[in-house]
Amino acid sequence: MEIPSKYEPNRIEEHWYDYWMKNRFFHSKPDDREPYTIVIPPPNVTGVLHMGHMLNNTIQDVLIRKARLQGKNACWVPGMDHASIATEAKVVDKLKQKGISKSDLTREEFLKHAWAWTDEYGGVILEQLKKLGCSCDWERTKFTMDDDMSASVIKVFVDLYEKGLIYRGFRMVNWDPEAKTTLSDEEVNYEERQGLLYHLAYGIEGSDEKVTIATTRPETILGDTAICINPNDERYIHLRGKKAIVPICGRVIPIIEDEYVDIEFGTGCLKVTPAHDENDKNLGDKHNLEVVDIFNADASLNSYGLHYKGKDRFAVRKEIAKELDEKGHLVKTEQHINKVGTSERTKAVIEPRLSDQWFLKMENLAKPALDAVLNTGDIKLFPKKFENTYRHWMENIRDWNISRQLWWGQQIPAFYYGEGKDDFVVAESPEKALEKARSKSQDPNLGFEDLNQDSDVLDTWFSSWLWPISVFGGIMEPNNEEVNYYYPTNDLVTGPDILFFWVARMIIAGYEFKGERPYENVYLTGLVRDKQRRKMSKSLGNSPDALKLIENYGADAVRVGLLLSSAAGNDLMFDEALCQQGKNFANKIWNAFRLIKGWETAKIEQPEAAKIGLEWYAAKFDRTLAEIEDHYSKYRISDALMAIYKLVWDDFCSWLLEIVKPSYQKPIDEGTLAKVIYLFEQNLKLLHPFMPFLTEEIWQHIANRTTEEALCVATWPKMGKSDATLISDFDFATEIVSGIRNIRKEKNIPNKEVLELFELNPEDKPDRMDALIVKLGNISGIKSTDIAMDGTLSFRVKSNEYFIPIAGAIDVKAEIEKINEELAYTKGFLKSVQKKLSNERFVSNAPQQVVDIERKKAADAEAKIETLEKSLVSLG
Repeated sequence: MEIPSKYEPNRIEEHWYDYWMKNRFFHSKPDDREPYTIVIPPPNVTGVLHMGHMLNNTIQDVLIRKARLQGKNACWVPGMDHASIATEAKVVDKLKQKGISKSDLTREEFLKHAWAWTDEYGGVILEQLKKLGCSCDWERTKFTMDDDMSASVIKVFVDLYEKGLIYRGFRMVNWDPEAKTTLSDEEVNYEERQGLLYHLAYGIEGSDEKVTIATTRPETILGDTAICINPNDERYIHLRGKKAIVPICGRVIPIIEDEYVDIEFGTGCLKVTPAHDENDKNLGDKHNLEVVDIFNADASLNSYGLHYKGKDRFAVRKEIAKELDEKGHLVKTEQHINKVGTSERTKAVIEPRLSDQWFLKMENLAKPALDAVLNTGDIKLFPKKFENTYRHWMENIRDWNISRQLWWGQQIPAFYYGEGKDDFVVAESPEKALEKARSKSQDPNLGFEDLNQDSDVLDTWFSSWLWPISVFGGIMEPNNEEVNYYYPTNDLVTGPDILFFWVARMIIAGYEFKGERPYENVYLTGLVRDKQRRKMSKSLGNSPDALKLIENYGADAVRVGLLLSSAAGNDLMFDEALCQQGKNFANKIWNAFRLIKGWETAKIEQPEAAKIGLEWYAAKFDRTLAEIEDHYSKYRISDALMAIYKLVWDDFCSWLLEIVKPSYQKPIDEGTLAKVIYLFEQNLKLLHPFMPFLTEEIWQHIANRTTEEALCVATWPKMGKSDATLISDFDFATEIVSGIRNIRKEKNIPNKEVLELFELNPEDKPDRMDALIVKLGNISGIKSTDIAMDGTLSFRVKSNEYFIPIAGAIDVKAEIEKINEELAYTKGFLKSVQKKLSNERFVSNAPQQVVDIERKKAADAEAKIETLEKSLVSLG
């Protein structure tokens, strides 16, 4: 096979990916090997590859490829999440562009459009992951809306309902007016925003008196049904039992008393709007207040909004403030910072809204999941710092609102058959529902036409919390061969932003439905940020095109660039220069390979330097392998890569190849070349999880391989016992070589010129390294001496001093002239510093730190002068 002069990733990446796929190296089925299983955090079906996906999936691929090389039955299950809110919004928007409104369609018609959209756009991201080199078992690809996955969700809902853990309740919920659905508490982001505090005057019925109340939302006065005062507030004792009049709408409302009101906050009076605030709803229930909902589903005002009917809430805020001012109800406004809840999906400002919803009781379900992480250690979080976040969420867990007012998703399996509040049944199919309804109603004449299924769908997370179980069919067939073999999975790699959304809920589901953990380790990656520490996002325009990066640098280079700066749990400051660094590394490896393949062999004796060099590298490899395994065990993937990077770049390319390289146009002995190639292959195995394409390309060029001998399914290196003394001796030798090279550089002595080396205290140096020093330093030999030598240049390594005679090696006259110039400059510099230090005013008034710096300058100059004067003496 001809070896190209340059490494061209675009030429080879598709070829090797197709090769791996054709030979089904990524496919797994149960056998007698140890399983190693990862389930992908399913990206949204609407998604495209971004930097966060790149980081997360590269880490997963590193782990799965290493496990495969270790001989484990590696199974990485890919898939997608149907993303109810995001996908439905996309479909609605596309229909709108065609002049079709969702409200004009039946549920079945809309779902046809949703599936058509999914078939056309869904799965794009999975194809893009292949470009990155992800070695998923694509034959196992799952979608949360697949028939078997949906059946699992419905079965779980019925099971939890029958256990009394799911219930229907009329509650205050988070309402997304853009998506027109409720959200769970975890899907609401809170952010501080600058707004206004409006002080409004309410009239007291039967008098001219007014009471002032402060609010950030003047439009909600139209839903006020009471004013509340603290019974201990002496300022308002006279208002007991009286009634107030709501401005503009004129509604007469009671003045109630409750210690809930903070006397010190605002005016000490609280307007109560039970339909639009959770705390107000609690007060309303306690005091039996009327509930007046002023909003439509899209947060425009309804008929309670009077002349503002049909207008958007924020437009009304401005208009009603103006009207209140004109009618004398607005006392004043002042700047106010308020925490505003926004939808995690649509970014719309959330409205609290009273609604009938389905809830899952979480308190008892959460206990085994809390215990697994914080007490028994069955599940470990990396980094450990996230345990506190996990504890906080799980100890303060609230019931999970699992219903969504959407059509895209698993429809809630509740069937209504009458007008009563409890006239419904929960069942896995209409047939079972009818049977239950007839039994519950004691009406044998009920038919399918009498059943109406709940129109809501389940929260998307209610399907993905089953992911590690359901992808192996473990809900529908709890003891099937696959779930028994692959579950629990080994590692989960995901972002800390979904630690509660997904990670904690999967743990809860694992203990509830399988009686054991869903995985052993959770590796939480950081966020990918730009150089200014900003989170990468489309809106900021600071996120590079992931596929363009792969096109420009190659997948391996991008993977290396991402991982070199990606410590677990810490944010990655992404800089495109990191990809260039990865590309440079790939080129370094490629050029090393070309150098080795270019050597001619002969049946000649192995040089002593090569023998020592090969023994040293084998020892260094074993030590680094132990270090790498330790990093892997602690999920320090970035550190593992850096250890390999240094091993290959510094130890293999810069030292070993230099040691074994034959002289110009001379052959290399067969034994050395065979050992170098073997060690290079060992390097490729360590590199393969990080740089799969490059390493497979080189591996296949090294020798004619059968399919079974592909690097993708090769054997991970076995750890040997590292010779620490050999490594230490080599380090000593390389310091000597560096000393020789520094003198050559400083004195412009050509590398081809052979030098002599004398050593003081030779007993401290390991003699077995002499051949190596002779070759790398290009010296005639190492001789010992008992005294410091004149007419030499010297350097020190530990307690040993080395001397290089310079007669004939340098221009002595020019060197003396150069040293005299430097000596004169240094003496002048020392004089100026000493003058400053002899100035009492300077020493007394300057900060101590500044004085110390000047004293150090003087000491350094004195030491340099001494060295230069010694050099002059040695030059004669």
